[in-house]
Amino acid sequence: MVSKLYEQIMAMDLKEIESLIKEALSDAIVEIQDLAGDGNHYSATITSSQFSGKSKIEQHKMVYNSLKGKMGNELHALAIKTKEQ
Repeated sequence: MVSKLYEQIMAMDLKEIESLIKEALSDAIVEIQDLAGDGNHYSATITSSQFSGKSKIEQHKMVYNSLKGKMGNELHALAIKTKEQ
């Protein structure tokens, strides 16, 4: 019961993830999948022209920064794939 309560408190809605990414990367096309159905393990594919000329590490940092510290807290796991538009 405690773990279920913890999951409900810590879970992050995929619409919120999408909103935060689009707020930081205004032209982003964001596709998110809930991998485990638990609201804690997601996969995201983000396409943005803002990734142009940036390394994959830089692109992923841009996505992590857009989440405003929620990664590892409300958001337990997010597999990221980035693409240039």
